[in-house]
Amino acid sequence: MGRDYRDLHDPNAEYTMRELSAETMGTTARRGGGRDVEITDVQTTMVDGNFPWTLVRVYTDAGLVGTGEAYWGAGIPELIERMTPFLIGENPLDIDRLYEHLIQKMSGEGSVEGVTVSAISGIEVALHDLAGKIIEVPAYQLLGGKYRDEMRVYCDCHTEEEADPDACADEAERVVEELGYDALKFDLDVPSGHEKDRANRHLRPGEIRHKAEIVEKVTERVKDRADVAFDCHWTFSGNSAERLAEAIDDYDVWWLEDPVPPENLEVQEKVTDSTTTPITVGENRYRVTEHRRLIEEQAVDIVAPDMPKIGGMRETRKIADVANQYYVPVAMHNVSSPVGTVASAHVGASVPNSLAVEYHSYELDWWEDLVEEDGLIEDGYMKVPEENGLGVTLDLDTVEEHMVEGETLFDPAQ
Repeated sequence: MGRDYRDLHDPNAEYTMRELSAETMGTTARRGGGRDVEITDVQTTMVDGNFPWTLVRVYTDAGLVGTGEAYWGAGIPELIERMTPFLIGENPLDIDRLYEHLIQKMSGEGSVEGVTVSAISGIEVALHDLAGKIIEVPAYQLLGGKYRDEMRVYCDCHTEEEADPDACADEAERVVEELGYDALKFDLDVPSGHEKDRANRHLRPGEIRHKAEIVEKVTERVKDRADVAFDCHWTFSGNSAERLAEAIDDYDVWWLEDPVPPENLEVQEKVTDSTTTPITVGENRYRVTEHRRLIEEQAVDIVAPDMPKIGGMRETRKIADVANQYYVPVAMHNVSSPVGTVASAHVGASVPNSLAVEYHSYELDWWEDLVEEDGLIEDGYMKVPEENGLGVTLDLDTVEEHMVEGETLFDPAQ
């Protein structure tokens, strides 16, 4: 028998003094101009892409539907179901208040960071799509307008022989020459054959040489035709990260991403200070509060928030604003379907210090089929849609074809 997460009991959510519902706040004035709209339901469907993407839909009494995406993973749909009663009857145009309302109502269930924030992020993205449709503007306009018509896209590259430096260099050249990208990323936390213990985070000299060879072969192959970043997935100790950064310091590295685990800010700061190789961090820091500390302590050269994971579109805009005060660029981490990717492009277009948005699905031949629009990414760039909301329309046949086993399709837009 399935559980109904909408009916879970939480006494903290019931008597909180910071109740931000429209009823409690008294936001009942008539708005006019077709803006008196109420949320009637929130639904999710999980799609089995190269990640299990959680798509989110917010429905209204006006027949308009907003579509968003939360970061992938278990527990997200249940959390969104849990929060649905807090949104029923609310006006979807009050994005900021509803975001804070959900953060407060879910504070006892982990809305400081983690999957609860990611679930709220998916709703928040859907609210931007919906609000744009209600007032008939693109989502970037809700964030203050745009600095650019198109967003640079960097391609996260993989090969069946990802530990082979020559294979990585071959793939880099193919992606540049055949697919048209001028920005790439490769993984460095790959087996070298020199490992003795995978638990202790220590890199032996042979491992350092192997990773430096990948960097050398790839950067030398593409030269000035592309910028190349390298990802470590928060794998190494502080000392190992410093030695690795020193070993690749002479190569044209766009950035070295997540070389150490995210929890210890002092270690992160020390690694960043040790090298002229740009260090990028952010996908495992939640909301503007955690990113603010990272930026203010100058523990990062480029900040990389994952928008559908760390707080949503407005929260990512706030992070970019803090980063801009310290002259820190923003390169958005992204492993999303077209919905989350386009939403990230809207955010990137709206901030001055935006570098690029990640694309992690170039090997998935049906990625773009998930929406009705064609040509989302061309020659390594994504045009920011001018249609209302996010500017993409789900192809429900493709969604249904690729749903996670046991999943049900949400209701179509009316």
